Amino acid sequence: MSLRDQTLPPFVHNAWYVAGWADELKSGERLGRTFLGQPVALFRTASGQVGALEDRCVHRAMPLSAGVVDGEALRCLYHGLEFGTHGRCTHIPAQDKIPATAKVRSFPLVERDAMLWIWMGDAERADENAIPDYAFHRDPVWAWRGAHFHVKGNWQLLIDNLMDLSHLPYIHPHTIGGNPELHFKTRTVATRQPNGVRVERRMPASVPPPTYVAAKGFKGLVDRWQEIEFEPILIRIHTGACDEGTGAYDGKREHGFSMRGFHGITPETESTTHYFWSMATNVTTGDIPDLVFEQTARTFEEDQIVLELQQRRIEQSPERPIMDIASDVGGRFTRQFIRNLLRNDGANGQVNLVSSEGGEQFAVGQAGSAEN
Repeated sequence: MSLRDQTLPPFVHNAWYVAGWADELKSGERLGRTFLGQPVALFRTASGQVGALEDRCVHRAMPLSAGVVDGEALRCLYHGLEFGTHGRCTHIPAQDKIPATAKVRSFPLVERDAMLWIWMGDAERADENAIPDYAFHRDPVWAWRGAHFHVKGNWQLLIDNLMDLSHLPYIHPHTIGGNPELHFKTRTVATRQPNGVRVERRMPASVPPPTYVAAKGFKGLVDRWQEIEFEPILIRIHTGACDEGTGAYDGKREHGFSMRGFHGITPETESTTHYFWSMATNVTTGDIPDLVFEQTARTFEEDQIVLELQQRRIEQSPERPIMDIASDVGGRFTRQFIRNLLRNDGANGQVNLVSSEGGEQFAVGQAGSAEN
């Protein structure tokens, strides 16, 4: 396996991506970012509408993100041309007639669940109903915090990292890690789903990691779980624990400790990635949510170091393959799913996300043994 198949495009365009946190754009503000190699100007009008335009004025190629928001338009800093959220020029100083060619590309942009979702592909295929739901950002039972990391690594490296949590004891021993032997003996079940991949791991009668003890005050052994779900293009991770033998694996988890991670993975370029993540917890008292967020941020900073070191080595020898081991089953299923998306991304009509192998399950048991 190499970093990516060079015969396929580097990005999936026809999918919803996180472009930012909604509170990054106050009324009258603008922000320049690059998504999938395309510079984009994000802005919020005086009435609260959000827009995403190609970050290049049609007149003299000035970045529109360097301009100012005036009412319902984004004004170019250079000569004052103004553009609405639809991308058409609405005003040219000292010129009554506005040419039909005075327009820039507009990208569908939707505000939902405290996030800004952007569609970088064919605008006619952008279905707002297909935006992934994330109720934990609006459910008062959960306290959450979010952040944006700029990772100098390929987007699929970040997906690999999140789909295989067996690295936790090595990279995060002081927070959410644990005993390496426990992680590698844990049975990992990966399942192909119609719109993604699910990975499940259970660790009964295990010693709780430091973050769990600090947040919940566990005194003895716990039954832990790790549940990871990939869909284009994000990952949801539910991890947590209950006191041993109190029903964690029977769906009785309200009395335990839960962390629900949202991971919006938006390629910037082939070698850099926007990482929009949040962490929600069901322990909402005192300073526990801040503690969980701060320790989670620490773990993701540790991941970022690893990803950027990987990227540098890969760029030095891009032709060299990357080998899989048994614990990579979830990441392997996900890469296969992404390759299918890349093959079909430019096809006419709706992209077929349903794999012919949907429902196939693969489990890695104790000591790395594999079983279908």
